[in-house]
Amino acid sequence: MAATLRIQSDWSQALRRDEGEAWLSCRSPGKPTLYGSLTRRGLSTEGVPDIAASEGFVVGEVTKKSILVSCPHENVSTKFLAPYTTFSRIHQKSITCLDISSGGGLGVSTSTDGTMKIWQAANGEIRRLLEGHVYDVNCCRFFPSGLVVLSGGMDAQLKIWSAEDASCVVTFKGHKGGILDTAIVDRGRNVLSCSRDGTARLWDCGKSSCLGVIADCGSPINGIAVGAADDSVNLGTPEKAPSEREIGTEGKILLLAREDKKLQGVGLQSRQLVFLFDGSDAFNCCTFLSSTYFLAGTQDGNIYQLDVRNTNAPIQIIHRSGAPVLSLFPYRDGFIASQGDGTCFIIQQDLDYVIDLTEADCDPVYKEAGIDLCLGVYWSGSTVLPVFGSL
Repeated sequence: MAATLRIQSDWSQALRRDEGEAWLSCRSPGKPTLYGSLTRRGLSTEGVPDIAASEGFVVGEVTKKSILVSCPHENVSTKFLAPYTTFSRIHQKSITCLDISSGGGLGVSTSTDGTMKIWQAANGEIRRLLEGHVYDVNCCRFFPSGLVVLSGGMDAQLKIWSAEDASCVVTFKGHKGGILDTAIVDRGRNVLSCSRDGTARLWDCGKSSCLGVIADCGSPINGIAVGAADDSVNLGTPEKAPSEREIGTEGKILLLAREDKKLQGVGLQSRQLVFLFDGSDAFNCCTFLSSTYFLAGTQDGNIYQLDVRNTNAPIQIIHRSGAPVLSLFPYRDGFIASQGDGTCFIIQQDLDYVIDLTEADCDPVYKEAGIDLCLGVYWSGSTVLPVFGSL
């Protein structure tokens, strides 16, 4: 476990005025926490704040929206990044899921206020209200076209919506418990879902039918991810010929983040077990970094990086706090992670520092989404916090 730098949640506002101050802390497991502060001394001729750090901390690069801080004693550095803007009028209560269309023009989000909305990613203007689920909507995502939305709710229903006119074009029924996550296979002729009922299912969008139960775990499945597996991985052989309606399942592996502390890999076409990994606590989420490497996050704050070719032991375990890891998202040559204590951070292989997406305060950050290489979007409470530009 490495040391972790933290900064006051509203640091960018605190440092906007001369002599403005924001607190810092550096926590290392088994050691007393080191506390300090940042103070603004003025502005440069380019309008960039001149920031000084208290003893034990060092200020590096400073821009109008970011500041790089180091704690040499613990050999840790973090770049704190403030949001480009905030959208606080999309939902009235906590946002539970969000996605951005492939072109970056639209966002879709769900909330504990019972609504699911489509909005302009540039300004947060609401475009459509998607109504039809009973009870809470747990998950939503755009199809690759950016014109269609897939959602799953506590009503055990999976729905497909038109982003253009808000009509529900397909409803899938078959799960016996609330749907907790979804995935789209290739361009979207088939989709996947997982549920509190312990099953993961494959669906045919064209026929509005279930093509089969991919796994029945006997424990709630909190998250799933589908990806192409390395050629050396044995995905198993189907017991019977796949339906002609199955499109793009060959060579794919499905990850299942299970409530019973197990991470499971299943051959998508074969339905055969590829691996079963035991974690330290319930698994909440998972994602692929490549055809070889993947990540999974647990309730007790661990992020496991594993190699699909050998899952006997993790490549590394990243632990920044004991808060639940709620979401993982591949980004460039690394990933974005969010936790239940309001932290949202980026780790990249080519950087010797962590990037912290700040101003989430203490509200859980349930999800983050992104497009291309220059936009991240996350949220805290009922607020969407876009981060634009190169990180």
